[in-house]
This record gives sequence, structure tokens and C-alpha cells, in this order.
Amino acid sequence: MSSHTADTALTFLGKLILEGEIHCQTGLHIGAGKGSLEIGGADNPVVKDAFGIPYIPGSSLRGRLRALLEQTMGLAIPSELVYLSKRKGQEVRIHQSDRADDEICVLFGRNPGRVDKVTGEALEGASATPARLTVYDAPLVVDSITPQMRENLDDELTEVKSENAVDRITSQANPRTLERVPAGARFKFRMVMDVLCEEDKPLVARLAEGLRLLEDDALGGGGSRGNGRVAFGGINLLWRGKDYYAKGSAEESLLTAADLAAFQQLASAGDFSAKLA
Repeated sequence: MSSHTADTALTFLGKLILEGEIHCQTGLHIGAGKGSLEIGGADNPVVKDAFGIPYIPGSSLRGRLRALLEQTMGLAIPSELVYLSKRKGQEVRIHQSDRADDEICVLFGRNPGRVDKVTGEALEGASATPARLTVYDAPLVVDSITPQMRENLDDELTEVKSENAVDRITSQANPRTLERVPAGARFKFRMVMDVLCEEDKPLVARLAEGLRLLEDDALGGGGSRGNGRVAFGGINLLWRGKDYYAKGSAEESLLTAADLAAFQQLASAGDFSAKLA
């Protein structure tokens, strides 16, 4: 856990700007729901912007990072989970606690009020914790879908993957189709981390850990069936201290066109906090 306490004073030291690319190693499916099916279209379309171009919602990327960190920190257990939704068949459980040193709640934020825990008595949150991490929607790099790739796609920018579920008694097949952004596509990501106190600086290493976990997991739907394997590259890291905003001082470049390993090594180094002066 972090060194935050109930008495930690929050001011504003600056912002870390993390940018780079998400490379699809396999087809990526982040669903848009089934509300607007077209004749001959996929049963499960991907989410698209107003121009019909696929993108990765910031909420999907942020939520996956949070889930992976909760798992690796041993917080995805009933005694540490609360209900966001208790609707039958649509339950949503996430980690939340009232501990001041809880890194998940510090990094992703915490709302005050009463929430039902999965086990035990309801949690009465007394105060809010501002989220340090903001994750923006990641737009598709359209040129990453090459003319050669387009010749083999079902749509201009996406492919359709057919799957079958087979009944174990009757052997009857239940075919379904899944729209995916193809392997080889790239998305531009941007994350901003607010540093509100000295105790926040080690959280950058926790973010790097989440990104490393995601590379060996999956983003979006159908991960256990081969979808959603991604890699991060071309990483740029900028530090914009308080004077950048108050006086127009120069920003500091900490990484340029680096890989994820370099980002993690930098964030985990003993002298990293001193770089955020």
C-alpha cells in the first residue's frame, strides 16, 4: 500500500502526460451493444465514433487496468469488493475501501456515501478521494489499416469473426459473428496523472505495472478466445510542473519513443520522484 494517510495534504505539484500507441496483436473487439443491427451485419459490432471509425473508449482501457491491478494486489476477493450494480444478471463488483493508503482508490478515485459490500456490512465512505488517473478515448490510426489489409477485410476498417457454440447434448451449433478491428491496427492513447502530493509519485510505477499486465492479458471482449492481445509502444512521458501552468515554464521530457519496459524501469527507479520537481 501507499504512504498516504488521512492527514496527507493535497496541493498540486504537476501533471504527468503519458502518450503512445496501442498495437493490436490479434483482432480487437470492444462492443457497441446490439441496438442498431444492419442486415448482413455482425451480431456484435465494435464501438465507433460519429464518423464510423472504431476507437477504444477510455473507460474500457481504464477499467481493464483497474481490474488487473485489483487482481494482482489481492483485492478482487469478496471481502474487498462492493456493488456498483446489484441488478440480477448484471451485477458489477469493484474494489473499494475507506483506507487512506489504498492505492487503487487513490489512483482511480473514491466516492463518499454508503455502498453495499459483497460480504459483510455496508461500507460508509466518509470522504471523496480525487482520481489521479485520467484515460482518454484512443482513436484509431486509420493509416495503420493498410490497402493490403483492406482487400481482405469484411468492412473498410473491420473484420467479422464467425464463432460457434455447440450444445453438448444435441450437438446443435449456435453460430454468431463478432466484428473486430484487425491485427496490425494501431490506436493513439493518452493518459494524464495528477500529482497532488509527494505520496502520489510512486503510483506511476503502479500504472506501469498495470500496462505490463495488460500486455499479457486481453483488452475488450472474447479475450479467452484469442481476441484483444495488445502491446504498447512509442511511449512519450512529459512532466508539466506547477509552474508550467502558473508561469509558462518549460515542460520536461522524461521519455521519448520508448517501449513499456523503459517506462517501467524509469517509474520504478529510486530517483524517479526527484525528477518530478
